[in-house]
Amino acid sequence: MDLAAFRRNYTKGGLRRRDLNADPFVQFETWFKQALEAGITEPNAFTLATADRFGRPSARTVLLKYFDASGFVFYTNYRSRKAREISENPHVAMLFAWLGLERQVKVTGVAEKVSHADSLKYFMSRPRGSQLGAWVSIQSSVISSRKVLEMKWAEMMRKFKDRQIPIPDYWGGYRIIPDSIEFWQGGEHRLHDRFLYTKNEDRQWTIQRLAP
Repeated sequence: MDLAAFRRNYTKGGLRRRDLNADPFVQFETWFKQALEAGITEPNAFTLATADRFGRPSARTVLLKYFDASGFVFYTNYRSRKAREISENPHVAMLFAWLGLERQVKVTGVAEKVSHADSLKYFMSRPRGSQLGAWVSIQSSVISSRKVLEMKWAEMMRKFKDRQIPIPDYWGGYRIIPDSIEFWQGGEHRLHDRFLYTKNEDRQWTIQRLAP
């Protein structure tokens, strides 16, 4: 399929240095709220890119569950491929693609596990079905059929019937501590606006405009 003529012009508006907050997390919160207000589907969904110790990359979509000035938090199975790769190489990248607003936010940084207390607090806030799901699936492992999942689900339903579901010891969160955050706004004629936040020697954020 030839997609050479498949294109659109970005016309929703530009981004200027004066529009940006000095704190990238405040700027991210502003854009995130605007994505919510615009009705973007799953605005907390982002692509997480990891690489193993040999530098071989992989990517998948995960959901952001918390952020503040210390970083971006998501939760997963610690036996998953992403977790194995993070244990080998903690350097990761994130991409929020809010295409309805012609915007992207790109983040690079280091991933580290959150505390067990934080993981437990979030786990207990999940719907019961999601809690059961954490026990059913050993994420990224090979299974012979969907029937395996269904049988495991039935087993866990019986096991935890009428009782609180505990957090699995192989499940929890990661915090991505950023070293760069880029805000990208689409522009006409592919003259996009890009601003990159990085930390200087004093650990203060600096802002630079990048060529599109």
